[in-house]
Amino acid sequence: MKRYKRLFYVFAGLAVLLSDVMCAAVAYNYCDMQWGIRYFCYSAPASVAFLLAAPYAVGIVICAALAWIFHRKWYRTV
Repeated sequence: MKRYKRLFYVFAGLAVLLSDVMCAAVAYNYCDMQWGIRYFCYSAPASVAFLLAAPYAVGIVICAALAWIFHRKWYRTV
């Protein structure tokens, strides 16, 4: 059906968009942490910024799983 095709494209696009946003957010926070460690004496290591990737990764996995489900339903109805 046309509905499954649209939902497949929406969730696949959302997964790609979330991965791009995740990369940008983690990179920004990593640079901010390095700068803060050097000039403001932050006590946490810069690798703490990678913890921000966890919620994004969950969202990407959910969107990818939904896209896969809708892709299968789309091809079964064709």
